[in-house]
Amino acid sequence: MLRSALYPLKFEPIYKHLLWGGSKIFTFKGEPASYGDVGESWELSGVKDNVSKVSNGPLKDKLLTDLLEQYRELFVGEQVYSRYGNEFPLLFKFIDAHDDLSIQVHPNDEMARKRHQSNGKTEMWYVLDSEQDAYLYAGFNKDTTRHEVKHCIESDNILSILNKEKVEPDHAFFVPAGRIHSIGKGVLLAEVQQTSDVTYRVWDYGRRDSKGNKRQLHVDLALDAMDYRNHNSYRTVYRPKLNSKVKLKECSYFTENLIEADTVMNFDYGALDSFVVWMCIGGQAVFASQRHHKDYISQGETVLFPACDKPVAFIPSCGNVKILEVYIA
Repeated sequence: MLRSALYPLKFEPIYKHLLWGGSKIFTFKGEPASYGDVGESWELSGVKDNVSKVSNGPLKDKLLTDLLEQYRELFVGEQVYSRYGNEFPLLFKFIDAHDDLSIQVHPNDEMARKRHQSNGKTEMWYVLDSEQDAYLYAGFNKDTTRHEVKHCIESDNILSILNKEKVEPDHAFFVPAGRIHSIGKGVLLAEVQQTSDVTYRVWDYGRRDSKGNKRQLHVDLALDAMDYRNHNSYRTVYRPKLNSKVKLKECSYFTENLIEADTVMNFDYGALDSFVVWMCIGGQAVFASQRHHKDYISQGETVLFPACDKPVAFIPSCGNVKILEVYIA
């Protein structure tokens, strides 16, 4: 009886008004630009005070967290529920950097739980659109130390030791907890991350908020959290393949695949003990699930397939459809 009540779920986006935000998320979704300062659209969230609400079908207006408490393993899978209980483990966003974001870092699980009673934050970025010469920062351009980083922050010279990456659409970046980073002006991307809202702001270009106050920095906390090593590569390199799944990243927190197709694709999730989330980043498709539910997904939409009703196939409606597929292995 409980199983039959679940079906592929869509949710109302939660828009975040931020001083660096713009209006590209609405353009990407094909909607009128209601606001000009939306930096993030939280597509699927279990974060306290920011819990997503169902927007389709018989469960419309139900909260994500209430569904998880009620349907448990049927909703997220036995191994996911055993690990996370009544906490939905991932947060899905679209981000529009109309201006540069602050330089920041996130703590790992151990530090976040000790200091904030929260998860850490490891995340993945997929670039959807970028203006000419747009860039982001990910990691350091050399091995460094706590002392050097602190000196660079205090002397407003932190950018000189950061790894700067020119970005284009379809670039992907894995950002583990502890990696210093920032999204640059003119970048629109999709983000998948652990369920956490803990961010340590390192440096913020001296900007002031709407009340004329400089935004709070968290330098000492950030210095405790940082990975000071230089890594050989920061961008995720992959080979796109039409009508196939391409793995972007598999880690302990999530697996993210890219699917691009111009024909029918069938899916076998029989061995997967997890929910599946699709973020549509291009085109439109009609899909069917295991329990014979049918619906569509369009660019800018996110669909959660419960563990007991995973997708089995989709048909692109017109031309190519492109999807980011996420689950917990």
